[in-house]
Amino acid sequence: MKDNQKLKNRRFFLLITLLFFTSYTTFKTFKKVNYQDIFIVGSELFSIEDIVANSSLNFPTSLIFVKTTYIEKELKKNLSLKNVSVFRQIFPFGLKILIQTRTPIAYGERIFKGEKITGFIDEDGFFINQKYSDQVNLKKIASKVYGWEENFRETLSTILNYQKYNDVEFITITFSPNGFLTLEEKSFKTILLGFNPKIIENQLQIINDIKNQMKGNNILEKIDNIDLTEPNNPKIKVFKP
Repeated sequence: MKDNQKLKNRRFFLLITLLFFTSYTTFKTFKKVNYQDIFIVGSELFSIEDIVANSSLNFPTSLIFVKTTYIEKELKKNLSLKNVSVFRQIFPFGLKILIQTRTPIAYGERIFKGEKITGFIDEDGFFINQKYSDQVNLKKIASKVYGWEENFRETLSTILNYQKYNDVEFITITFSPNGFLTLEEKSFKTILLGFNPKIIENQLQIINDIKNQMKGNNILEKIDNIDLTEPNNPKIKVFKP
């Protein structure tokens, strides 16, 4: 009988404890979050003001009503982040924001609403506003990108990654307002690629092949431009003395 009574008392205690924590947790989720309840992890580049200015967060607001998934999408887009996760938490109370920044590998410029915006480009071709870029390794940056637009991103990523593993070094990558692509290679100067992003890999391979074939030949210094708008019919223009 005594053992049964002890078991009942233990169960009763556990039930009361569970109800207490459930009530406490429910109370906490409805508690209002404010500025001091935001915890940013993973980067020192961003302030709470940056998070608020680039999302739909309004304070004070109940923790349970914070739309974490929607805010993640806003921050990832507006701050050019590689990844971001927003968590509601009870202990400690508030919002925990985990941030993963993009690594700039090229200088970049874009036109937005008629205004020139300067920043950087990562290996995936994403534009990073200068204010929100991790500039630790900027001394290694050699390429410059002009005329960045979202629809050029995949082409740009292909170019930037190609030069990492091949014997080419693109000094400038320029997209004209109508989308015409021009490269300036360290040895070749101007290379005309045109409008077709579907043939970019073929064009890059031709550039690499031509450079390897001409390596050690002073004709490289005499080349004015290479026209690869039609890869099957490349045209090389040389300086005329």
